[in-house]
Amino acid sequence: MRIWTERPATTDVEAVVRRYFSLLRAGKIPEAEQLVDHSSVRHVLKSLWSGSVGASADADEASYSRAADEWEQDLSWLCELDLGGFNWGHTGSHCYVEVTYRARMIEVSLGFWVKPTDAGWVVAGPSTLW
Repeated sequence: MRIWTERPATTDVEAVVRRYFSLLRAGKIPEAEQLVDHSSVRHVLKSLWSGSVGASADADEASYSRAADEWEQDLSWLCELDLGGFNWGHTGSHCYVEVTYRARMIEVSLGFWVKPTDAGWVVAGPSTLW
């Protein structure tokens, strides 16, 4: 996990978030978890799946169906996700990042925040925002 001695700039936080997301997309979950002070990765993945592949499957239920836990068994769907825009709070201590699936914005965004610890400043998250 990256630790800063001073509060990191927004560009530094965005770089960590982009790296985190690129590792998720590549299926390198343990490596992604190590970049941030992490919440439940299972919750994050399930939310991303529900907001992307799951939502697409719901829209076309007759011709496309997935097993309830298929998202855990085959993470290939992650490569179809991408980051959208970063939206920073007025204090600069937290942001949420829009996520796209097949170039369309999904209902789930990822929230990250800058948090002081005894060792210094870290990026924490993500939370899932619907």
